Amino acid sequence: MEGEMGTQLPGDYKELGEAFGAGTFCDVIYFCVRDEGKVFDLLSEWHSSLSVEGDSPADGDGGGASLYAPYGIYRPGRGGLIPWGSTEWADEYYWLTEGPDPASWPILARTHSSREWHRFEMSTSEFLYKALTDPEFSPFGVARYSLDPSFEPVPGSN
Repeated sequence: MEGEMGTQLPGDYKELGEAFGAGTFCDVIYFCVRDEGKVFDLLSEWHSSLSVEGDSPADGDGGGASLYAPYGIYRPGRGGLIPWGSTEWADEYYWLTEGPDPASWPILARTHSSREWHRFEMSTSEFLYKALTDPEFSPFGVARYSLDPSFEPVPGSN
């Protein structure tokens, strides 16, 4: 997957992927890994985002499709966003590929009701932990809903 994408991915994300695989945390947070042909396949999500970006009109400064402005979707040799998760409510989670070290990439997230980006200087695992356990992690915390802690793998996932 990393070869096809032309970049390494964050190490903590790869560890989460090995431990859990693709699936859903607390019935609401969708976690994507390489799971070819399955619902939460990271490579398919990236390709889909590239396709959507390619079909959207460019913003005024040429910085990418307006849907992902001002960042655009990641392409080899150019920075941008890589989608790695979402929620039942259509919230979206991305890495912003700033610099050569994936461990330092910030997470950008936005809610279904806003196109405003929220930037988090933390790892994928820390973001998920806060979203799942911290009721004050606004607007992305699901702990405020008192959901049962759980992980449901995609049926038949690797």
